[in-house]
Amino acid sequence: MEIHNYEKLWFGLSLLLIVAFIGTITYGTVGAGVEMISDDGGTVSPENVTSSEEFEKYQQPNATQTGDGEYAVAVQALQFAYLPGTGQPIRVPENSEVTFYISSTDVTHGFSIAGTNVNTMVIPGQMSEITVEFGEYDEPTDLGVICHEFCGPGHEEMAGTIRVVPEDQWGGDQ
Repeated sequence: MEIHNYEKLWFGLSLLLIVAFIGTITYGTVGAGVEMISDDGGTVSPENVTSSEEFEKYQQPNATQTGDGEYAVAVQALQFAYLPGTGQPIRVPENSEVTFYISSTDVTHGFSIAGTNVNTMVIPGQMSEITVEFGEYDEPTDLGVICHEFCGPGHEEMAGTIRVVPEDQWGGDQ
């Protein structure tokens, strides 16, 4: 049986395409530094999210300093708001590393900071812990926080704000 030259060509192109797909998947998982959020944050009671240690210490509009250049903020996601974040922005200083502790009291939500690669699911009963490095800004800059998991009929309105404040304007108690 003889294989026609066009069949050989298409077979070769198909194999090349498969190798290219495997290469892009490998690069996306290894080369780009994409990693899964660990479950280090632990679990909390969905009915009592705010009584957890992280929420008692860090749930306020201004990031709480935990070390040199390190801060923490606890965020409660509920239909259809982030507390803090919706209505009152979360304030963080520039050139800082901020750990967000996020949990939900009702349904699965998302926590995505627009314009960055910060993106995590917020599941009732789970404490999502994600650390973000904020760079240098010349003036106060607002970054949007959006829910990317459908959470009900008001989902499209669920948004919040993170205000990155220059160091010379930062006062944690403002």
